[in-house]
Amino acid sequence: MRPQAVKGTHDILSDQAPLWRLIEETVRRTLERAGAQELRTPVFEHSEVFTKAAGESSDLMVQKEMYTLTDRGERQLTLRPEFTPGTLRAYIQHGMHTLPSPVRLWSMGPVFRAENVQRGRYRQFHQVNFEVLGSDSAVIDAETISLLYDTLANLGLKGLSVRLGSVGDPQDRQAYNAYLRDQLEPLAGRLSATSQERLRLNPMRLLDAKDPGDQELLAGLKRPLDFLNDDARAHFDRVAAHLEAWQIPFDLDPAIVRGLDYYRRTAFEVHHPGIGAQSALSGGGRYDGLVENLGGPATPAIGWAFGVERVLDAMAVDGITGPSRAAPSIHLVPLDEDGIAEVATMARRLRQDVSASYTPVRRNPGKGLRDADRSGATYAGLRGDREREDRVWQVRHLESGVQHAVPEGDLPSWLAATEATS
Repeated sequence: MRPQAVKGTHDILSDQAPLWRLIEETVRRTLERAGAQELRTPVFEHSEVFTKAAGESSDLMVQKEMYTLTDRGERQLTLRPEFTPGTLRAYIQHGMHTLPSPVRLWSMGPVFRAENVQRGRYRQFHQVNFEVLGSDSAVIDAETISLLYDTLANLGLKGLSVRLGSVGDPQDRQAYNAYLRDQLEPLAGRLSATSQERLRLNPMRLLDAKDPGDQELLAGLKRPLDFLNDDARAHFDRVAAHLEAWQIPFDLDPAIVRGLDYYRRTAFEVHHPGIGAQSALSGGGRYDGLVENLGGPATPAIGWAFGVERVLDAMAVDGITGPSRAAPSIHLVPLDEDGIAEVATMARRLRQDVSASYTPVRRNPGKGLRDADRSGATYAGLRGDREREDRVWQVRHLESGVQHAVPEGDLPSWLAATEATS
């Protein structure tokens, strides 16, 4: 039996790599121009980093989807299911609260969740993550949302829209959860099993229900925006005013929620129309209080994340192909045994200025030119006994067939000059 990748994981092959590089380069350029700093955290953390952050009644991810193991020291470790808790652990551990506020941090890498595998859902997938720590200003909320929108738009995605909501302050959330329990506990038997569990642990999460019967029961109920206190409502209105002034397209979404208990006030998603009914590409929100819960100083914060694979699906819908795979400028071919060492040595020398590949076995000219053509190179460089005697390389432009006898000592400068004028 041939080896296979573990179910729920996938390989990123060389023909896909340019798009991944495009995403990383676009993220880096967009966010670092706004003062963000890159942070790379370990792939696994002490399990309590995630369980403390999420809270007992939070998303089912924490209850059922974490990959947790016991190491040789009997320590409980967990592969990160999201970036935020590990980012905040690093923020606390390294005293980043002493840096000028707000501190903007971004990360990109794999995350792990034991999900049911289906199209677009993996057990190892990749996220881009952005956090802003140290400010509770509405303008920072709006900037954070605008940077998400700008990042996705800078990738070339079309038709993006922001959905903006608020889960209010903790007392607003508690009041709304009490309202949902009061309205739905008499009807609990008509809810799906997942929604019955959410009604018990975290009623607000019912608004994410996909079951048609659940949606019907929820249709006439009030939404979180109806429960905002005056301060939370004023904050929400200021965020919306900034987005409108910056011409970020958005719609108010009174039903938007975030699944984890640490979210406060601003909640948002960015949607793309081309990826089906579940059109959300990304989401995020404000999570004041989480740094303190993890043992750090009281620190207001807001952030977002998007799944790279999901964004790649949207890019495919929009016909975004990214840069072409880099091809060598020249492919060198040995026409005899002595030429093998010569082409390897020349390729190493050429790589100081241009890209070069070579065939490591003797070839006749026809097969050698086929090797060069398959490599994607612009030129083929042939070296055999006659070229050695004449102290030249026969260099052929593969598309036009024009051939030059280039003095062996001049090949690097000849190629560099040709590339500079092409």
